Amino acid sequence: MIKKIGRRTLGFEETPSIIGYGSVAGKKESEGPLSQHFDKLIYDSYDGNDTYEQAESRLQNEAVSLALQKAKLGADEVDCIFAGDLLNQCISSSFGLMEFGIPYLGQYGACSTMAQGLIMSAIFVESGAANIAACVTSSHFASAERQYRFPLEYGGVRTPTAQWTVTGAGSCVLKNAKKGASVARATIGKIVDLGVTDVNNMGAAMAPAAAQTLKSYFEDTSTSPDDYDLILTGDLGEVGSKSLYSLLEQDNINIQKNHNDCGLMIFERTKQDVHAGGSGCGCAASVLCSKILGDFKNHRLENILFMATGALMSPTSCSQGANIPGIAHLVNIKNR
Repeated sequence: MIKKIGRRTLGFEETPSIIGYGSVAGKKESEGPLSQHFDKLIYDSYDGNDTYEQAESRLQNEAVSLALQKAKLGADEVDCIFAGDLLNQCISSSFGLMEFGIPYLGQYGACSTMAQGLIMSAIFVESGAANIAACVTSSHFASAERQYRFPLEYGGVRTPTAQWTVTGAGSCVLKNAKKGASVARATIGKIVDLGVTDVNNMGAAMAPAAAQTLKSYFEDTSTSPDDYDLILTGDLGEVGSKSLYSLLEQDNINIQKNHNDCGLMIFERTKQDVHAGGSGCGCAASVLCSKILGDFKNHRLENILFMATGALMSPTSCSQGANIPGIAHLVNIKNR
């Protein structure tokens, strides 16, 4: 049963369990501190395909295959899959998942898509609309650069506030199994626009949405940062994380002692030239579906807030000089 908690938060009575998860990451990610936690590493940017876009589709395919393998399920046992990515019309998802033949609902939440897909999967399983549901998302540095900024051949100079789009994917399979890492609550974000227009400063665009969602969750649930082992944001990076701290401090909320960001975890910024950190749909997805869920399995984590953030822009809106609105969806994951 799904119940409303406060104004914006959903509570899941059965707390759908994550019974399988898989992560895939690229060469640059293999050189970072989480290398040993990923299920599979791809050192070829094309992953044996003709284009970067095809390679990204393959990342999703492999992440879902790994999650199904861990869950000991066949694709025909999954009732629905929620998937999305950063490319126009979510082609990484549609082309990557076609062969599974799983009923498909495409999602677009930009870099918040992993949290969005996890929420939708939990709603379907909790409500009985699905016995088993799955979610997956991905990003690829080269395909994202080609669509949103400049082709790699252009050799454009990156600003200090820029983030490096992660080449990676993550997938989760959910069922009412009453064990392991489970979705307990979720807060769906609102679109927030504070006038940021710089495509090389995604952290600043997304931080206001993250602050609003986190504040709403604490108000709805009557909890505080101290109640959680970890508050994990998706990919605010260094700039966005500092902005989030400042925004929350205006409401006397301090998360600094137990906050971390997937964009800061996935790369070693003192050794890797990624500027403000990692970004992209695959950033939060690959970190959650490797290190974080692994820590749940080993009981190093028991109760966390996972909040993926997204910048809701497109190549068209950017070229027209539009602002970059942000979104942040939050999922409370607990061990059962």
